[in-house]
Amino acid sequence: MRDTPKGGAGFAGAASSDGKPVSIGSVLTLLREEFPEVTISKIRFLEAEGLVEPKRTPSGYRKFTPADVERLAAVLRMQRDHYLPLKVIREHLDALERGERVPLPAPATPTRDLVEGVHDPSEERPTAARIGRAELLAAAEVDEAALTDWESYGLIVPHAEGGYDIEAVTVAKLVAELGRFGLEPRHLRAVKAAAEREAGLVEQVVAPLRRHRNPQTRAHAEATARELATLSVRLHAALVQSALRVRL
Repeated sequence: MRDTPKGGAGFAGAASSDGKPVSIGSVLTLLREEFPEVTISKIRFLEAEGLVEPKRTPSGYRKFTPADVERLAAVLRMQRDHYLPLKVIREHLDALERGERVPLPAPATPTRDLVEGVHDPSEERPTAARIGRAELLAAAEVDEAALTDWESYGLIVPHAEGGYDIEAVTVAKLVAELGRFGLEPRHLRAVKAAAEREAGLVEQVVAPLRRHRNPQTRAHAEATARELATLSVRLHAALVQSALRVRL
């Protein structure tokens, strides 16, 4: 059984009365008591990212053990309380499985918006979600010249006050990998433009919710934006594979 950080509801004991694996719908019900914004798409996304590995029935239905439910709760808790990217969360859980005790960053100071589950984009994001230039260069294993070149094409965009979103590491690594196949930054401008158009579509859907006076409605807007982004990425990948007629 996987070891997970303590805290929060006792999901392992509540997963089922007899300890048998449960369906994804039952998992959603259990998690929503502590994480009201969680969705089935979110659970599937975490599975796709390797954060949880439910068993499958012969007919293909997911079955989650009590340990799976505890692990999902731990992932959601670390995202909510520590603003950690999934890669860091995965490394932390893997360390726990090896019997190591790795301390987590201190939880963010609960401002009014964060307590209500809403983050004002105009406010400073938690430091765990930002990295410096040297950290980005080291994490992506690229040199200063490459990063400067990518910035000139808008593939990597620093914040006006300095630093980068943690997602910049993923972008940098992917740009570097594509470069191995001869794709230069100028070739990737179309990909960047397509991503911005997709983001614009998501924003059109959630903008009315974000302007709502009800904090719960605004929180729902953020959850909806994340879910739409996940579906958009999956659709983009499927369309590319379909266009290439390649089954990966």
